[in-house]
Amino acid sequence: MSIGTYAELQTAVANWLDRGDLTDRITEFIDLTEARMNRVLRLQLMVNVDTTTLGGAAALVAGTRDYALPSGYLQMIDFTLTTDPIRTLSYITPENMNRMWAGSQSGVPQAYTIFSDNSSGTPVPSVKLGPAPAGAYTYSMMFYKKIAALTPANTTEAMLTDNPDIYLYGALLEAEPFLMNDERVALWATAYKEAVTNLQEQDNKDRHSGSAMRVMNTGGYY
Repeated sequence: MSIGTYAELQTAVANWLDRGDLTDRITEFIDLTEARMNRVLRLQLMVNVDTTTLGGAAALVAGTRDYALPSGYLQMIDFTLTTDPIRTLSYITPENMNRMWAGSQSGVPQAYTIFSDNSSGTPVPSVKLGPAPAGAYTYSMMFYKKIAALTPANTTEAMLTDNPDIYLYGALLEAEPFLMNDERVALWATAYKEAVTNLQEQDNKDRHSGSAMRVMNTGGYY
């Protein structure tokens, strides 16, 4: 059967597992494999460019250093001020940011860092600029964004349409704790790893004219 929608994926996982007692957990298995994909993969379809989210406008706010990052943010690729003269900001660690711009200095931002803002009681992924912008500089922020989760309301994604095997084998692997000594797990793990590796390598070739990049490996089945 084809796997192009959330419902079709759930049916396929159920058929492959052949375990009626796990049917109610299949959506959990899919959620977990989506989380794994967002940790492991860095694909062109995950690249997003933002010019309006920070500060809720198309420019930075004078005197404001800290900005909540867009929903779904995963990893920064590039942060550029587009107000003439164009300037690409350098990444520095939070520790170096605090050492270099600990006070209330303002000017043209030269660097950024990523941190978790806990001031509201809930951690919010945020970007801090150094120094604080002295004016309303326009910007362009390129970053990797999470692949949108499949839900009853969001029934399909380009990632699922093009790579149903990654979703299928990934969800099956998440069922492993319930499959004691099941020989199928090793086969699924091999198939999943091969699918992820092939996808990332092909995506890298498309972007870098054949130059190889490493697939991010978080251990286990990736």
